[in-house]
Amino acid sequence: MALKSQPVTECRRCTPAADPERSMNPHEDLDHVSAVISAWNRREDLRENLESISVQTHPFAEIIVVDNYSTDGTVEMVKREFPDVRLIEMPDSTRGACETFNIGFKAARHALILILDDDVKVPPDWLERAVKKLKAEPPTTAMISATVVEPGMPEEYRSDPEVNAERYTATFRGCATLVKRDVLERAGYYDERFFIYGNERDLAARILGLGYRIKIVPELEVFHKTPFGMKAGPRSLYYHVRNLWWYLVKNCSVRDICRFFLFHLGLTGRKRRGKHLKDSVGIIGLKKTLVSTRWGWWIFLRATGAAVLGLPYALKHRKVCRAEDFHPPIY
Repeated sequence: MALKSQPVTECRRCTPAADPERSMNPHEDLDHVSAVISAWNRREDLRENLESISVQTHPFAEIIVVDNYSTDGTVEMVKREFPDVRLIEMPDSTRGACETFNIGFKAARHALILILDDDVKVPPDWLERAVKKLKAEPPTTAMISATVVEPGMPEEYRSDPEVNAERYTATFRGCATLVKRDVLERAGYYDERFFIYGNERDLAARILGLGYRIKIVPELEVFHKTPFGMKAGPRSLYYHVRNLWWYLVKNCSVRDICRFFLFHLGLTGRKRRGKHLKDSVGIIGLKKTLVSTRWGWWIFLRATGAAVLGLPYALKHRKVCRAEDFHPPIY
Protein backbone atom coordinates (compact mmCIF):
# COMPACT_ATOMS: atom_id res chain seq x y z
CA MET A 1 0.00 0.00 0.00
CA ALA A 2 1.37 3.42 -0.92
CA LEU A 3 2.28 5.67 1.97
CA LYS A 4 1.33 9.32 1.80
CA SER A 5 3.67 12.23 2.38
CA GLN A 6 3.66 13.48 5.96
CA PRO A 7 3.75 17.07 7.21
CA VAL A 8 6.90 18.07 9.03
CA THR A 9 4.98 18.89 12.21
CA GLU A 10 3.96 15.27 12.66
CA CYS A 11 7.53 14.07 12.43
CA ARG A 12 9.15 16.74 14.56
CA ARG A 13 6.77 16.22 17.46
CA CYS A 14 6.88 12.45 17.59
CA THR A 15 8.73 10.80 20.46
CA PRO A 16 9.53 7.13 21.09
CA ALA A 17 6.91 6.91 23.83
CA ALA A 18 4.19 8.50 21.72
CA ASP A 19 3.98 5.68 19.17
CA PRO A 20 3.33 2.13 20.43
CA GLU A 21 4.99 0.72 17.30
CA ARG A 22 8.23 2.39 18.38
CA SER A 23 8.30 1.03 21.96
CA MET A 24 10.82 -1.72 21.31
CA ASN A 25 13.46 -3.34 23.46
CA PRO A 26 17.16 -3.60 22.51
CA HIS A 27 16.77 -7.28 21.66
CA GLU A 28 14.11 -6.73 19.01
CA ASP A 29 14.46 -8.61 15.74
CA LEU A 30 17.26 -6.89 13.83
CA ASP A 31 15.89 -8.01 10.47
CA HIS A 32 13.64 -4.95 10.19
CA VAL A 33 15.44 -1.90 8.81
CA SER A 34 14.35 1.67 8.08
CA ALA A 35 16.33 3.55 5.43
CA VAL A 36 16.60 7.28 6.17
CA ILE A 37 17.71 9.64 3.37
CA SER A 38 18.10 13.42 3.52
CA ALA A 39 17.56 14.91 0.04
CA TRP A 40 18.04 18.32 -1.52
CA ASN A 41 18.00 19.11 -5.25
CA ARG A 42 19.55 15.86 -6.45
CA ARG A 43 16.61 14.36 -8.30
CA GLU A 44 18.55 12.05 -10.63
CA ASP A 45 20.97 10.93 -7.92
CA LEU A 46 18.09 10.20 -5.56
CA ARG A 47 16.31 8.21 -8.26
CA GLU A 48 19.38 5.98 -8.66
CA ASN A 49 19.65 5.70 -4.89
CA LEU A 50 16.03 4.61 -4.47
CA GLU A 51 16.30 2.18 -7.37
CA SER A 52 19.32 0.54 -5.73
CA ILE A 53 17.76 0.17 -2.30
CA SER A 54 14.40 -0.97 -3.71
CA VAL A 55 15.91 -4.17 -5.11
CA GLN A 56 17.82 -5.37 -2.04
CA THR A 57 17.92 -9.11 -1.43
CA HIS A 58 17.01 -8.22 2.16
CA PRO A 59 14.12 -5.77 1.66
CA PHE A 60 13.82 -2.64 3.76
CA ALA A 61 10.84 -2.52 6.11
CA GLU A 62 10.43 1.15 5.19
CA ILE A 63 12.19 3.86 3.22
CA ILE A 64 12.01 7.45 4.50
CA VAL A 65 13.06 10.45 2.42
CA VAL A 66 13.23 13.83 4.14
CA ASP A 67 13.26 16.47 1.40
CA ASN A 68 14.73 19.86 2.31
CA TYR A 69 12.47 21.89 0.00
CA SER A 70 13.98 20.80 -3.32
CA THR A 71 13.14 22.90 -6.37
CA ASP A 72 14.32 20.50 -9.09
CA GLY A 73 11.33 18.16 -9.16
CA THR A 74 12.69 15.76 -6.53
CA VAL A 75 9.43 15.60 -4.57
CA GLU A 76 7.32 15.03 -7.68
CA MET A 77 9.68 12.28 -8.86
CA VAL A 78 9.47 10.43 -5.54
CA LYS A 79 5.67 10.66 -5.43
CA ARG A 80 5.33 9.49 -9.02
CA GLU A 81 7.96 6.73 -9.18
CA PHE A 82 8.29 5.52 -5.59
CA PRO A 83 4.82 5.75 -4.01
CA ASP A 84 5.74 3.42 -1.13
CA VAL A 85 8.44 5.78 0.13
CA ARG A 86 7.53 7.75 3.26
CA LEU A 87 8.15 11.28 2.00
CA ILE A 88 8.54 14.05 4.57
CA GLU A 89 8.62 17.53 3.06
CA MET A 90 10.24 20.55 4.70
CA PRO A 91 8.31 23.84 4.37
CA ASP A 92 11.52 25.71 3.42
CA SER A 93 15.21 25.02 2.80
CA THR A 94 16.64 26.59 5.96
CA ARG A 95 17.31 23.33 7.76
CA GLY A 96 20.72 21.70 7.72
CA ALA A 97 21.44 18.04 7.10
CA CYS A 98 21.68 17.42 10.86
CA GLU A 99 18.09 18.52 11.44
CA THR A 100 16.60 16.79 8.40
CA PHE A 101 18.33 13.52 9.25
CA ASN A 102 17.11 13.80 12.85
CA ILE A 103 13.55 14.24 11.60
CA GLY A 104 13.93 11.03 9.61
CA PHE A 105 15.51 9.18 12.55
CA LYS A 106 12.63 10.12 14.84
CA ALA A 107 10.09 9.01 12.24
CA ALA A 108 11.69 5.57 11.80
CA ARG A 109 9.68 2.65 13.18
CA HIS A 110 12.17 -0.20 13.16
CA ALA A 111 15.07 -1.57 15.19
CA LEU A 112 17.77 -0.66 12.68
CA ILE A 113 18.29 2.49 10.63
CA LEU A 114 20.42 2.78 7.52
CA ILE A 115 21.73 6.35 7.27
CA LEU A 116 22.08 7.24 3.58
CA ASP A 117 23.06 10.29 1.54
CA ASP A 118 20.90 10.96 -1.48
CA ASP A 119 23.76 10.41 -3.96
CA VAL A 120 24.77 6.91 -2.83
CA LYS A 121 24.26 3.65 -4.75
CA VAL A 122 24.09 0.39 -2.79
CA PRO A 123 24.84 -3.08 -4.23
CA PRO A 124 21.80 -5.42 -4.22
CA ASP A 125 23.06 -7.67 -1.41
CA TRP A 126 24.50 -4.88 0.74
CA LEU A 127 21.78 -4.78 3.38
CA GLU A 128 21.65 -8.58 3.67
CA ARG A 129 25.39 -8.74 4.35
CA ALA A 130 25.37 -5.71 6.69
CA VAL A 131 22.53 -7.09 8.83
CA LYS A 132 24.21 -10.50 8.97
CA LYS A 133 27.43 -8.85 10.07
CA LEU A 134 25.77 -6.79 12.79
CA LYS A 135 23.87 -9.80 14.16
CA ALA A 136 27.16 -11.69 14.46
CA GLU A 137 28.70 -8.86 16.49
CA PRO A 138 28.53 -8.51 20.30
CA PRO A 139 25.53 -6.47 21.54
CA THR A 140 27.88 -3.55 22.22
CA THR A 141 28.43 -3.00 18.48
CA ALA A 142 25.99 -0.22 17.64
CA MET A 143 27.04 0.67 14.10
CA ILE A 144 28.30 -1.06 10.96
CA SER A 145 29.85 1.51 8.62
CA ALA A 146 30.59 0.99 4.95
CA THR A 147 33.69 1.58 2.91
CA VAL A 148 32.75 4.42 0.57
CA VAL A 149 34.14 4.53 -2.98
CA GLU A 150 34.20 8.10 -4.33
CA PRO A 151 35.41 9.95 -7.44
CA GLY A 152 39.00 11.11 -7.11
CA MET A 153 39.86 8.57 -4.42
CA PRO A 154 43.64 8.01 -4.64
CA GLU A 155 44.64 4.45 -5.46
CA GLU A 156 47.14 4.52 -2.61
CA TYR A 157 44.26 5.24 -0.23
CA ARG A 158 41.93 2.61 -1.62
CA SER A 159 44.64 -0.08 -1.58
CA ASP A 160 46.09 0.89 1.82
CA PRO A 161 46.08 -2.19 4.15
CA GLU A 162 44.98 -0.02 7.09
CA VAL A 163 42.05 1.42 5.14
CA ASN A 164 41.02 -2.10 4.11
CA ALA A 165 41.25 -3.62 7.58
CA GLU A 166 38.06 -4.44 9.45
CA ARG A 167 38.29 -2.39 12.63
CA TYR A 168 36.55 -0.61 15.46
CA THR A 169 36.84 3.12 15.07
CA ALA A 170 36.06 6.55 16.52
CA THR A 171 33.70 7.68 13.75
CA PHE A 172 31.49 6.49 10.90
CA ARG A 173 30.59 7.45 7.34
CA GLY A 174 27.32 9.34 7.50
CA CYS A 175 26.55 8.55 3.88
CA ALA A 176 26.14 4.79 4.52
CA THR A 177 25.99 3.36 8.05
CA LEU A 178 23.70 0.84 9.71
CA VAL A 179 22.85 1.81 13.31
CA LYS A 180 20.69 0.49 16.13
CA ARG A 181 17.82 2.91 16.57
CA ASP A 182 17.66 2.69 20.36
CA VAL A 183 21.36 3.63 20.62
CA LEU A 184 20.81 6.57 18.30
CA GLU A 185 18.01 7.77 20.56
CA ARG A 186 20.08 7.38 23.72
CA ALA A 187 22.97 9.32 22.17
CA GLY A 188 20.68 12.21 21.26
CA TYR A 189 20.96 12.08 17.45
CA TYR A 190 23.02 14.63 15.50
CA ASP A 191 23.80 17.95 17.18
CA GLU A 192 21.67 20.34 15.11
CA ARG A 193 23.96 23.26 16.02
CA PHE A 194 26.50 21.72 13.63
CA PHE A 195 24.06 22.20 10.72
CA ILE A 196 26.24 20.20 8.29
CA TYR A 197 29.71 18.58 8.21
CA GLY A 198 31.61 17.02 11.11
CA ASN A 199 28.41 15.92 12.84
CA GLU A 200 29.21 12.21 12.48
CA ARG A 201 32.35 12.33 14.59
CA ASP A 202 30.53 14.31 17.30
CA LEU A 203 27.66 11.79 17.44
CA ALA A 204 30.16 8.91 17.39
CA ALA A 205 31.88 10.29 20.51
CA ARG A 206 28.58 10.22 22.37
CA ILE A 207 27.82 6.68 21.19
CA LEU A 208 31.26 5.49 22.31
CA GLY A 209 30.74 7.30 25.61
CA LEU A 210 27.66 5.17 26.23
CA GLY A 211 29.83 2.04 26.04
CA TYR A 212 29.06 1.04 22.44
CA ARG A 213 31.42 0.42 19.53
CA ILE A 214 31.48 1.30 15.84
CA LYS A 215 32.89 -1.10 13.25
CA ILE A 216 34.04 -0.33 9.72
CA VAL A 217 33.63 -3.31 7.39
CA PRO A 218 35.59 -2.74 4.14
CA GLU A 219 33.83 -5.55 2.26
CA LEU A 220 30.58 -3.55 2.52
CA GLU A 221 31.29 -1.07 -0.27
CA VAL A 222 28.90 1.61 -1.49
CA PHE A 223 29.38 4.16 -4.26
CA HIS A 224 29.16 7.87 -3.41
CA LYS A 225 29.03 10.52 -6.13
CA THR A 226 30.52 13.25 -3.93
CA PRO A 227 34.29 13.56 -4.59
CA PHE A 228 36.79 12.09 -2.13
CA GLY A 229 37.97 14.12 0.86
CA MET A 230 36.80 17.46 2.12
CA LYS A 231 34.33 19.15 -0.20
CA ALA A 232 35.76 22.28 -1.81
CA GLY A 233 34.24 25.73 -1.45
CA PRO A 234 33.68 28.47 1.15
CA ARG A 235 30.56 26.91 2.68
CA SER A 236 32.28 23.59 3.31
CA LEU A 237 35.39 25.29 4.68
CA TYR A 238 33.38 27.44 7.07
CA TYR A 239 31.34 24.61 8.60
CA HIS A 240 34.22 22.15 8.73
CA VAL A 241 36.40 24.63 10.65
CA ARG A 242 33.70 25.87 13.02
CA ASN A 243 32.40 22.39 13.77
CA LEU A 244 35.87 20.95 14.26
CA TRP A 245 36.46 23.47 17.07
CA TRP A 246 33.15 22.53 18.69
CA TYR A 247 33.84 18.80 18.33
CA LEU A 248 37.21 19.18 20.07
CA VAL A 249 35.79 21.27 22.93
CA LYS A 250 32.75 19.03 23.44
CA ASN A 251 34.45 15.63 23.36
CA CYS A 252 38.23 15.74 23.69
CA SER A 253 40.53 15.97 26.69
CA VAL A 254 43.06 18.79 26.83
CA ARG A 255 45.75 16.19 26.07
CA ASP A 256 43.89 15.01 22.95
CA ILE A 257 43.36 18.59 21.77
CA CYS A 258 47.10 19.24 22.11
CA ARG A 259 47.88 16.02 20.24
CA PHE A 260 45.53 17.08 17.44
CA PHE A 261 47.22 20.43 16.90
CA LEU A 262 50.76 19.09 17.27
CA PHE A 263 50.01 16.40 14.69
CA HIS A 264 48.50 18.76 12.13
CA LEU A 265 51.30 21.27 12.64
CA GLY A 266 53.76 18.50 11.81
CA LEU A 267 55.38 18.56 15.24
CA THR A 268 54.50 15.01 16.21
CA GLY A 269 53.58 11.71 14.56
CA ARG A 270 56.38 12.11 12.03
CA LYS A 271 56.41 8.40 11.23
CA ARG A 272 52.92 8.81 9.87
CA ARG A 273 53.48 12.02 7.90
CA GLY A 274 52.45 11.54 4.31
CA LYS A 275 50.00 8.76 5.15
CA HIS A 276 46.28 9.27 4.76
CA LEU A 277 44.12 9.74 7.83
CA LYS A 278 42.23 6.52 7.26
CA ASP A 279 39.13 7.33 9.32
CA SER A 280 39.18 11.12 8.92
CA VAL A 281 38.08 11.45 5.31
CA GLY A 282 36.07 14.59 6.02
CA ILE A 283 39.16 16.63 6.82
CA ILE A 284 41.50 15.16 4.20
CA GLY A 285 42.29 18.13 1.99
CA LEU A 286 41.56 20.78 4.64
CA LYS A 287 44.85 22.59 4.04
CA LYS A 288 44.39 22.40 0.27
CA THR A 289 40.85 23.79 0.54
CA LEU A 290 42.07 26.55 2.83
CA VAL A 291 44.69 27.65 0.29
CA SER A 292 42.62 27.15 -2.88
CA THR A 293 39.41 28.82 -1.65
CA ARG A 294 39.15 32.50 -2.38
CA TRP A 295 39.47 34.39 0.91
CA GLY A 296 40.17 31.03 2.54
CA TRP A 297 42.05 32.45 5.53
CA TRP A 298 39.32 35.04 6.12
CA ILE A 299 36.70 32.24 6.09
CA PHE A 300 38.89 30.27 8.51
CA LEU A 301 39.04 33.25 10.91
CA ARG A 302 35.31 33.92 10.57
CA ALA A 303 34.53 30.26 11.31
CA THR A 304 36.88 30.33 14.29
CA GLY A 305 35.13 33.48 15.56
CA ALA A 306 31.76 31.75 15.23
CA ALA A 307 33.17 28.80 17.17
CA VAL A 308 34.32 31.13 19.93
CA LEU A 309 30.86 32.68 20.13
CA GLY A 310 29.47 29.15 20.48
CA LEU A 311 31.90 28.14 23.22
CA PRO A 312 29.34 28.53 26.04
CA TYR A 313 27.14 25.97 24.28
CA ALA A 314 30.07 23.63 23.58
CA LEU A 315 31.32 23.87 27.17
CA LYS A 316 27.83 23.30 28.54
CA HIS A 317 27.66 20.05 26.56
CA ARG A 318 31.29 19.06 27.16
CA LYS A 319 31.68 15.43 28.13
CA VAL A 320 35.14 14.04 27.51
CA CYS A 321 34.98 10.68 25.75
CA ARG A 322 37.38 8.19 27.32
CA ALA A 323 36.31 5.10 25.39
CA GLU A 324 39.06 2.77 24.23
CA ASP A 325 38.26 3.33 20.56
CA PHE A 326 38.09 7.12 20.83
CA HIS A 327 40.73 9.43 19.41
CA PRO A 328 40.79 12.84 17.71
CA PRO A 329 41.13 12.80 13.90
CA ILE A 330 44.88 12.26 13.65
CA TYR A 331 44.99 8.67 12.37
